[in-house]
Amino acid sequence: MLDQLQECVHIGENLGADFIEARYDDLTLRTLQRIDDTWQDIQVKSRMGFAITAYVDGASGFSFTSSQDTKDIRLAAEKAYRMAKASSSAATLKLPFDGRPAAKSKKTDTHKVRIHPRERDLSHKIDLVNRTVESAREYGENIRSVRGLWGELFGPKMFANSDGAALSWEFLVTDLTILVTSKTDTGAMVNGSDRRGGTLGLEEFERGESTPEKLGENAGKWAREQLSAKACPAGSFRALVEEELVGVLAHESFGHLSEADFIVTGGSPLTEKIGKALGTEHATIIDGGTPDIKKHGGLWVPYDDQGTAANQTVVLDRGVLRHYLHNRGTAKKLDQQPTGNARAVSFVFPPIPRMTNTYFSPGTLSEEEALELLGTGIYAIQTSGGQVEGDGSFLFKADRGYWVENGAVQYPIREVSLSGNILQLLSRVEGATKELRLRSGYFGGCGKGDQFPLPVGMGGPKLVINDVTFGGEV
Repeated sequence: MLDQLQECVHIGENLGADFIEARYDDLTLRTLQRIDDTWQDIQVKSRMGFAITAYVDGASGFSFTSSQDTKDIRLAAEKAYRMAKASSSAATLKLPFDGRPAAKSKKTDTHKVRIHPRERDLSHKIDLVNRTVESAREYGENIRSVRGLWGELFGPKMFANSDGAALSWEFLVTDLTILVTSKTDTGAMVNGSDRRGGTLGLEEFERGESTPEKLGENAGKWAREQLSAKACPAGSFRALVEEELVGVLAHESFGHLSEADFIVTGGSPLTEKIGKALGTEHATIIDGGTPDIKKHGGLWVPYDDQGTAANQTVVLDRGVLRHYLHNRGTAKKLDQQPTGNARAVSFVFPPIPRMTNTYFSPGTLSEEEALELLGTGIYAIQTSGGQVEGDGSFLFKADRGYWVENGAVQYPIREVSLSGNILQLLSRVEGATKELRLRSGYFGGCGKGDQFPLPVGMGGPKLVINDVTFGGEV
């Protein structure tokens, strides 16, 4: 396939393009879903095709084909060039970029796992879901529904461009998720959930906190705990925010604001803020495609879809904005280095600035020290979604929480929602624990424009934050 990609590059260049990028995906997707005793969904799909981007005078044209026929691939390359040529005279924002040394694949570009999903049949994955559901039932109470899900996405990605890049590596993400809904005596529905996902082999689900039995146990116990939980008080409180919810804040509320396509159009409040202090010294936010999976978890993305190698980009450095997340064109426009953040959800889309693993950097506190620093306030854990605005405003619902007094957990609370603006929140971060935890997976993912869901990772340590607005019943 690399030969065909390189042929696409030559075709575009011979037509007159300034630069050509050609990529190939051959990805397999599998999803399983069991709700109570019924299997609702067992699917296997293929996502295979070629994508070509041509550049003429800073304007781009994009085309794709799912055919492997040489004629169809050639036509896609020609179409991409024609679109770029037509756009070059009308484009108001042009993003030309310079050539770079040719990137070449290495053996280490593919993250190795012991048991790849392709090595186990469907029955093995059905068993994982069944064991998770049955464990949740064992530990839950007043259960109204149990939903177990398995997802996997894997396969080769290849890339060639006018720099002479020749890349080939294997993408992988797996995900085992369990969701429990229980009903209180007053008729309110409460939830408990747990999941394990990321660039992980099936061996991950054989040990420790990641076994189906443990994931199901956690979800069942947490739902049962919510049955007697008190409603979260409304108002402003000090907060200890755990790793998953911290990751959502890093990704949804801040990360999108730092994506450079929003910056060059002036659509982000971070525009022209490089070098400005936006948060405290305890607030550092990083995006990177090659985390230490074994130690922290996360998603493995060694190259973006423009062939740029992954970077560990320090976006916010101890409160000071240092960098944006770029494709090659926006990096040139803003006089920064490409960051490896040009990503596409599949071969039918052009790459745009997107995150990889976005997280707050850890600090020095133990969890006990973090609770002591919190004093009296709310310990908010996990999240079931929310909404964000382009100015950095957010509203997120935590799955569960605890009321803390004088550094000691007192009782569970429910209906925990927190809101505010990320730029204000960053100025109130008082400390971070020393353990970094990243979450990723098949389900959920990131949405931007029409490209959804893109697998990403997010996380951080636990953060102590002052003056956080919580909703709930008074």
